[in-house]
Amino acid sequence: MDSLMLASELAKRPVVTLDGEAVAEIKDTVFDGAAGQITGFTLNGRGLLAGPLKQSLPWSSVHALGRHAVMIPGREALAEPAAVVASGEAAHGAVPGAKVLTEEGVEAGSVLDVVVAPDGRVVGFRISATEAFVHREHGRNSVFVPRGEALAVSGRALVLPSGASHFVADDLPSFTTQVEIFAARAAAAGHRPDTGPRGVDVGTAVEGKEHL
Repeated sequence: MDSLMLASELAKRPVVTLDGEAVAEIKDTVFDGAAGQITGFTLNGRGLLAGPLKQSLPWSSVHALGRHAVMIPGREALAEPAAVVASGEAAHGAVPGAKVLTEEGVEAGSVLDVVVAPDGRVVGFRISATEAFVHREHGRNSVFVPRGEALAVSGRALVLPSGASHFVADDLPSFTTQVEIFAARAAAAGHRPDTGPRGVDVGTAVEGKEHL
């Protein structure tokens, strides 16, 4: 698996055409939780055009999601906002700050960030974990957990799969290995490790609305 990224890291990343023209920068990342996939990005302008743009970038128009830029074929890749976020879709629950529970009902902590792969898949979360979840000496810790069949609970919580505590990691490089092992075991057991709440807007701010 290629290097994983945090959704918050995508904010302000330039959107560049294959001709080398920087046409926008990422504002927020939107993903379809049920598909476990990025659906696209809302955008800000650059330079004198700084501020929210009336255009968005559908994931289907992305050429490559890189460490330093999001590459697109050309300006024609930009589309109307509705191409990324359907009306009211992002109002079904905020991920940042959402409570995280295990299938056994143990409070695992709260969501800090969303982990994505270069192919647009949402593979996990960075959470502020409780001691009850990770059983560590110093209370709450920031850890990475895999995305299982995560379900929205009253729009304000995510449910982690049973045994998720066995696949936590302290950093993204080691989490990459954990995600691969978790996915392999889930596939062998006939589970789908990539489902969850639909239409959640993630990107820049760890606060109130549906943005991360």
